[in-house]
Amino acid sequence: MVALCREIMNDDDKGKRFLELIDEQNNLQWNIVVKLSSLINLKWISSDLKNELESLVEKHSKITIELNSLDDNGSIL
Repeated sequence: MVALCREIMNDDDKGKRFLELIDEQNNLQWNIVVKLSSLINLKWISSDLKNELESLVEKHSKITIELNSLDDNGSIL
């Protein structure tokens, strides 16, 4: 799906999508830091926070994969 989408997108669309993904990834990174800080303060005993952190890291990984797929010629990064 990502590969098909990448083929259809022109450079402007790729650039816009790249910036959207960077913004989303930045927000996720801040949320990850907040969750980690909370877990540290709670001595790592919150299952809910651990699950939320796992979900955020998974989303971050997916965004990273999509960002890398947009840069097929090494031109965006």
